[in-house]
Amino acid sequence: MAEPKTKYDRQLRIWGEQGQAALEKASICLLNCGPTGSETLKNLVLGGIGSITVIDGSKVEAGDLGNNFMLDESSIGQSKAKCVCAFLQELNDAVKAKFVEESPEALIETNPSLFSQFTLVIATQLVEASVVKLDRICRRGNVMLIFARSYGLTGLVRISLKEHNVVESKPDHFLDDLRLNNPWPELKQFAETIDLNVTDLVAHKHTPYVVILVKMAVEWAERHGGCLPSTREEKKEFKEFLKSKTIALDEDNYKEAIEASFKVSTPRGISSNLRQIIDDSAAEVDSTSSDFWVMVAALKVEFIANEGDGEAPLEGSIPDMTSLTELVTGFVISSAVNLSRTLLLSSYDSETIVLLYTYKTDHCQLSCRHYVNLQKIYQAKAEADFLVVEQRVRNILKRIGRDLDAISKTNIKSFCRNARKLTVCRYRLIEDEFNSPILPELLKLLTDEDYSVAVGFYILLRAVDRFATNYNRFPGLFNG
Repeated sequence: MAEPKTKYDRQLRIWGEQGQAALEKASICLLNCGPTGSETLKNLVLGGIGSITVIDGSKVEAGDLGNNFMLDESSIGQSKAKCVCAFLQELNDAVKAKFVEESPEALIETNPSLFSQFTLVIATQLVEASVVKLDRICRRGNVMLIFARSYGLTGLVRISLKEHNVVESKPDHFLDDLRLNNPWPELKQFAETIDLNVTDLVAHKHTPYVVILVKMAVEWAERHGGCLPSTREEKKEFKEFLKSKTIALDEDNYKEAIEASFKVSTPRGISSNLRQIIDDSAAEVDSTSSDFWVMVAALKVEFIANEGDGEAPLEGSIPDMTSLTELVTGFVISSAVNLSRTLLLSSYDSETIVLLYTYKTDHCQLSCRHYVNLQKIYQAKAEADFLVVEQRVRNILKRIGRDLDAISKTNIKSFCRNARKLTVCRYRLIEDEFNSPILPELLKLLTDEDYSVAVGFYILLRAVDRFATNYNRFPGLFNG
């Protein structure tokens, strides 16, 4: 059997080892293994889910062969749950798989405690009454429920859970955490050691753009009463200020600084989203609080107002800087390989060429040192922030009577690294959605061209389910 890191290599790059570990610990229950449920479970099994339980009381019929590729003619008359479970087990033998040949609706009525053992319940093609009951059962056990309903190529999916906290939310667009608008002392001190007015072109064009922006922002603030550029005109003027410092046309580091100059003007402090989270009543923790809210409390109570200087913990990484990497790979490697050819083709003598090579290499090493030292400064600040938050977490755990090591260092470090991007999702009861729809919200979405079609289908599908509940049949089906 392939090693997990090799087997799941591509997905590990997306959600990391913590995400994969959570996947491998998860226990999934599927209610009804029709095409929608079977396809959903197949994707989870291939991803390396911990265990699956398939619940379906029906037998395979000829009509099932046309919409579920996990079944074939030899399956007809057999338990659908058994056949689908066997197929899924073959896809990934590391996944524990079992089946229950019983009606999901009957189990919801007679054995509700069954569902408390799962991490996630995926309910497909259930009638309204069963969905409402199952939602209540899952919420009592703090089990996530995904309800899916499909009609041919049309369908809906609904997530239901009291609360879902996301640490590694991985938003599509998020600014690098560089603190150009609020540099800490060590970053300022490092920037002060680098002279932007150096006349040496090679040294000038390979100063990291982060250093350029830190120094130029300080200089700007000194000329503008301690304020950074904020208005449109000031931002434009700041860019011109940066351009005025260039001494050649091909200074990529200054081009990068100009492109990133808007980061100097971003507001200091935490985002409104993070403010909303730390001000949530759940941040007043006790012995029953989740690990997530204990760590939020550690941010709220001490860190942001004190060591954080109004900011969340630093992430500790900096982006690639083209000018530096180009110098390293483009000059040192190629020059070392081609030095002999240069000697043959050049009009310079060999001693001059070696001196030029040494001069360029020395500047390359200097630039590399700048970048590496900058990385170390960001990493050191992130580590210091983590250690403070960790101590705050341990103090809170002690105060609320929990084990001091209940939250691992790995989880606290991940929380600190992603503190700016935390997300808290809360969901209405499905019963409330069915019986008390928010009409103004629906009307608003119906008039929005981006959502009107989807919301129209949602209303139609809900109407079909309500019809089936009231008349015990679907529209268009008649007795006889």
